[in-house]
Amino acid sequence: MKYPTFLFSVIFTSTIFAQESAISGKLKNTQNNEELDYVNIGIANKNVGTVSNSKGIFKLNLNEKVNPNDTIVFSHIGFETKKILVNQLKSDHNVIEMIPSENSLKEVVVSFKKPKPKQFGRSSKGLGLMHFNFFTALDKTVDDYLSRERGMEFHIKKDCKVESFNFNITSNEFKSVKFRLNFYKVENGLPSKILIEKDIIFEVKDNKLGLFTVDLKPYDIYLDKEMGDIAVTIQWIESIKTNEKSKFFSISTAVSATENSFYREKNMANWFRSGQSLTFYLNTMCQ
Repeated sequence: MKYPTFLFSVIFTSTIFAQESAISGKLKNTQNNEELDYVNIGIANKNVGTVSNSKGIFKLNLNEKVNPNDTIVFSHIGFETKKILVNQLKSDHNVIEMIPSENSLKEVVVSFKKPKPKQFGRSSKGLGLMHFNFFTALDKTVDDYLSRERGMEFHIKKDCKVESFNFNITSNEFKSVKFRLNFYKVENGLPSKILIEKDIIFEVKDNKLGLFTVDLKPYDIYLDKEMGDIAVTIQWIESIKTNEKSKFFSISTAVSATENSFYREKNMANWFRSGQSLTFYLNTMCQ
């Protein structure tokens, strides 16, 4: 009789743990003890994820799918990925130290002869009837957006240097939104590993609407034709609302039979694809 009682206690405790818990703390660089901003944090396949803020502080809300033996993954470009079990962290005031990576990538310098401009993606704004939003009906606060990603699939058939990234904003109720731009390899129809090891952060200010352009020339981003299909996404990492009711930020889109968009609700959550074509494109110079 004691064994069933003990088993029930463990299951009950784990359920309550997941339903009522959050883990918070601060991320630091072991090399200089400085705070680490915008670190990706998540638990694989549990739809649990967030990013640290500009001061390295984070709060990871757990849901009913999480158990104490799940692994929390902390990742940041330029640092070794850190993995810690949920039950090894207290609820708050955790200090997580990350080690700078020794595998620094060599800068690639490519010289093109008579390069030609090429655009990847859709620049048309359409009729403005369809919008791909960052807000979902399940969101309770803007913190629910943290680490959320939206993006498009591009087919790379030439060697190119990326000049700029562009997208069209149709609604924006935020004084400021910071995004991270990510480049992924597409495998089995979905984004997989990161291709471009550069931490590209940009900010959309003052309720900006319409076309927004990110100058990528300083980053020396090269797309190799051997990459094949890639995904380019923007990841929500920080925001300031215009007022208490602010919630909408969306990109113009259209239904497409040939193009694919991607989205996931949290860092390390499952990716999904949709037959939509966002106004979302790269300007490049190609060989």
